[in-house]
Amino acid sequence: MQPFPRCAWLRAAALYLACLSPVQAGSSDNLVQSFFDDLRTLQADFHQEVRDGSNSVQQVSHGKVWIQRPGRFRWDYATPYRQQLVSDGERLWSYDEDLEQVTVQPIGEVLGATPAMLLGGNQPIESVFTIESLPDDGEQQRVLLRPKGDDSNVTALLLDFSGGVISGIRAEDGFGNITTFTFSNLARNRDLDSSLFSFEPPAGVDIVGETD
Repeated sequence: MQPFPRCAWLRAAALYLACLSPVQAGSSDNLVQSFFDDLRTLQADFHQEVRDGSNSVQQVSHGKVWIQRPGRFRWDYATPYRQQLVSDGERLWSYDEDLEQVTVQPIGEVLGATPAMLLGGNQPIESVFTIESLPDDGEQQRVLLRPKGDDSNVTALLLDFSGGVISGIRAEDGFGNITTFTFSNLARNRDLDSSLFSFEPPAGVDIVGETD
């Protein structure tokens, strides 16, 4: 089992973010299509929990997320550490306030390694995933996505919908870790300030990676 170091929760967010912002879902699943079709922006509060292969809780986090298709997003973690994950469509900036460190990487190197990364893509979701509707869980409607390729660490994404709106994501990886996101105060297709997706490293922080 691979442990989750402190910065891994930021990268986990990037890996699982894609199921919030694929291009268009195919007609094979009307629930997915009705939510994601013509999705431009999304913002929400989130609760994130990471469990390891023995089902032991490794981290619990809270914060806010903003998404602007194609390819722009921002996760602001308020607890347990103040951290930011920002994509401007070209680079992914990971900022840890306590460590005073910024890591920057080309977005393609980070998100292109997994078929779950549909940010800014033009592939129908059914060409990347198998889509299976599961029995309702109380008031929740559930959809299971499995990558068709074998080049991804993500093995399954379980999407929960309530009233046709996504309310949670459960993501499993090849190391047995499970990351669960629960969303609240979700708003769809509101205008977002473009400055949300720009990142300027604070003065004095260590920068790892190329900024040009």
